[in-house]
Amino acid sequence: MSESLEQQASRNTSTWLIPFACLLGGGGLIGISTNLAKYAGEIGITPLAFLFWSITGAAAILLIVALIRHELPPLNARSFEYYFVAALISVAGSNLLLFSAIPHVGAGFVALIISLPPLLTYLGALALRMERFNIVRALGVAAALLGAGVLAARKFSTPDASTFWILIALCGPVLLAIGNIYRTLRWPNKASPSALAPGMLIAASLLLLSFSVLPNFSVNMPLDWVPLGLIGIQAAVFAGQFLLLFLLQKTGGPVLLSLLGSVGAVVGVPVAIFLQGEMPPEGLFLGASLIALGVGLVTWGGVKMATTSIELRKDDR
Repeated sequence: MSESLEQQASRNTSTWLIPFACLLGGGGLIGISTNLAKYAGEIGITPLAFLFWSITGAAAILLIVALIRHELPPLNARSFEYYFVAALISVAGSNLLLFSAIPHVGAGFVALIISLPPLLTYLGALALRMERFNIVRALGVAAALLGAGVLAARKFSTPDASTFWILIALCGPVLLAIGNIYRTLRWPNKASPSALAPGMLIAASLLLLSFSVLPNFSVNMPLDWVPLGLIGIQAAVFAGQFLLLFLLQKTGGPVLLSLLGSVGAVVGVPVAIFLQGEMPPEGLFLGASLIALGVGLVTWGGVKMATTSIELRKDDR
């Protein structure tokens, strides 16, 4: 006997706990990661070196997990395309831009703008007809983009503002949103999150290593216990972050996945202000409020759409 609509709704509610837990855990690790990147710069580790060794360590951790679970990364043309494109957009490119910008614009500013991918993901999903238009979600996108505009405008107006690094930082969320959509559309058939995560990170490590051949780029770092310990912590953070990212991708979809940045901002901004001694970003209250309102409307609009869909299916019966 097939499930009733009431049973389906109950099952969907009970399984919501998994993506919600992944969202909280993964977002918290993102907030920690942005602050660790700032500290790395303060002790003399370049963004490329910090990212390369951390990603390499995280790839090793997740590969061991995959071996234990007998879920090795699939090795075929489709999966290699997935690993390297996802790695370039979602890991190597976006994180290198964000980590490079942190010493110039602050960890708090970067943590805030990482909350933008849900809105950009929604716009992309709408353009690709992965999502239906919804007025509540559209208002959410407008509110959050206005909030980001407030933060960027205040940042540009500060006396020591670096236009170049502010623009570089703002490119990060765009790449993350593109990555959210790409990974959803191109997810290899029958591949598990535990298998795909190490494959993507190994590809990211190789891409980052290739960047080191460029002038003024190097993966060399101080061989001291503090830098090495920091790399070990960041590797563990990345391993947890990307494993939870893939689990959330599989169970929650691209728009819910992109809310990771919003949770990261909730963790990352207070850490930057209270533990790292950063000044709050100019326009923090207004900008953060508009972004929070936008994210809330995008999320609420998605829930309303899902509820309406279930009710329509009931009426059809």
